[in-house]
Amino acid sequence: MPVLVTRAPAKINLTLHVLGRRTGDGYHELESLVAFTGSGDGLSLRPGDDLALDVSGPTAGPAGPLDDNLVIRAARGLARAVPGLRLGAFHLVKRLPVAAGIGGGSSDAAAALRLLARLNDLPLDHPAVIEAARATGADVPVCLDPRGRMMRGAGEDVGPALNFAALPAVLINPGVPVSTAPVFKALGLAVGERHAGADHPVLAPGLCLDAILAAVTPARNDLEAPALTVAPIIAETLAELRDRPGCRLARMSGSGATVFGLFANRRDAVRAAAHIGSRRPSWWVRPVLLR
Repeated sequence: MPVLVTRAPAKINLTLHVLGRRTGDGYHELESLVAFTGSGDGLSLRPGDDLALDVSGPTAGPAGPLDDNLVIRAARGLARAVPGLRLGAFHLVKRLPVAAGIGGGSSDAAAALRLLARLNDLPLDHPAVIEAARATGADVPVCLDPRGRMMRGAGEDVGPALNFAALPAVLINPGVPVSTAPVFKALGLAVGERHAGADHPVLAPGLCLDAILAAVTPARNDLEAPALTVAPIIAETLAELRDRPGCRLARMSGSGATVFGLFANRRDAVRAAAHIGSRRPSWWVRPVLLR
């Protein structure tokens, strides 16, 4: 059988409301509108008897031990749930920054599950695939079918695709890895405590660019302020975006340190990325379309 190939795009939290911290399991309860880039990491699967992984690419170094990689963990989880699951050797090309708030590892894991599902003729909504995604990580379920949608709870509640217009954007990561745990610790919610803030806007499917901008602008990322105490350089990246012509909204994604700017058109986004990249050559800067 030929090698199977898929992409593992970056996941961007256009909004991220923290509703509180649950009493049962201690997890933070979230509401978040997510969108995905058109490209990111790449993953291939060569069918075979043994499960294996090798990693290459510009950000392969910080990806961590192969045996603990989320690709392997997701594949093992699905194999435990599906006796006789056909496996093989994965090759992961890492292009996205690591520990960056854009779900790179989670998207890689979801891509692995998509390839294994394709190899074994399993639908993506098969209970074993869904359960393997949830067991691998909170962001993995929303990455299984990477299209703009709401995610809620601790990531287990994934809404339908919203099919909104493509959003011209610029992504910036200043090269500072940010772990999620210290950011939630800085938020400081106790178990059972609720977080203050306005309700998340309700989004209809099929919104145009102006409508989606109008909907998400009054919303927020509740982790942005605590993340600034962990990685103050995030403020610099946001300032760089807000100063560029055509930027309609600049906000942090996930728990940082990646930030995004939404632009009125793709031309302004490309120009902004070129300008910021020339000023900050050590930063990871990419013009993208978010869907």
